[in-house]
Amino acid sequence: MRALRKTTAGPGLEMVELPEPECGPQDVRIRVLRAGICGTDLHILAWDASAQAMCDTVPFTPGHEFYGEVTEVGSAVDDVRVGDHVSGEGHVVCGTCRNCRAGRRQMCKRVRSVGVQRDGAFAEEVVVPHFNVWVHEHDGGEAVISPELGALFDPFGNAVHTTLKFPVLGEDVLITGAGPIGLMCAAVARFAGARHVAITDVAEHRLAMARAAGVDLAIDVSASRVRDAQAELGMTEGFDIGLEISGQASALQEMIENMNHGGRIALLGLPPRSFEIDWTAVITRMITLQGIYGREMYETWFAMSAMTQTSPALRDRILATVTDVLPATQWQRAYEIARSGSGGKVLLDWTRFD
Repeated sequence: MRALRKTTAGPGLEMVELPEPECGPQDVRIRVLRAGICGTDLHILAWDASAQAMCDTVPFTPGHEFYGEVTEVGSAVDDVRVGDHVSGEGHVVCGTCRNCRAGRRQMCKRVRSVGVQRDGAFAEEVVVPHFNVWVHEHDGGEAVISPELGALFDPFGNAVHTTLKFPVLGEDVLITGAGPIGLMCAAVARFAGARHVAITDVAEHRLAMARAAGVDLAIDVSASRVRDAQAELGMTEGFDIGLEISGQASALQEMIENMNHGGRIALLGLPPRSFEIDWTAVITRMITLQGIYGREMYETWFAMSAMTQTSPALRDRILATVTDVLPATQWQRAYEIARSGSGGKVLLDWTRFD
């Protein structure tokens, strides 16, 4: 099979031929139809400090956002069938640490991530444990979602987990970063009944996409400040909920400055380096900072499946974050689009090699 491979501990990737992966008794083998490029994949391509800290074995195959069709199931698997259309939960947990045994598997201390510490989905086929498979429909039946939407379930899950970590009904929500996940957060916050939804970025095309996603205000922070936006929205106090998606120091710092007393911030964006924040403001305003990593397994998956099935408007807004679907052989162009931020979500089509 063809696979996009990290072959050496340095910058770059290489399209190579590999043997088809073996399917163990507890595993499922999946023919990959679509796979998304995310920030982690950009770190892996560049082989920067973040990638070196995350990835402990080279060579390996990146890619953790995917949708495909099951081609083989292990002898001990009875909940997934050949022909099923599935997405994958990328965090493979140990099952025996305290959090796993207490039902908090997303907090597993020995988690191994698909496409980071084990071979991933930038390939024609991928193997994952059966309990990491989310079945959309059985036996190749009528598709309930498109391959593009199926490939978004990993980042969409990040957005749902982040946005709904704190109740947003009737609250004023500030999102920093209008990339694909930030846009999904905006759509979820609006769906969940937020009063005002504001989002920040510096790229006009992403701010335009945010307006289409239903935000009340899209703020170009290269030209204006969040505090001015509060006045424009008629807010007399700060934001109740903050969703930090950008990983930028200045974004979190300005968010803290504009939170209401008792405000709550969910942090998903990974910063490229350590930085200081105003701890006096955090403490005296009694602000909660909550780190978010991945999805709640599997409560988030049930929530996003229900939302996409019952709300065509939300489903369309999530799909609208996809701007480019390229054949797998055009991976270099796909990575450049993702790296430049000139579009939205970029997917690789692993059924096309033209």
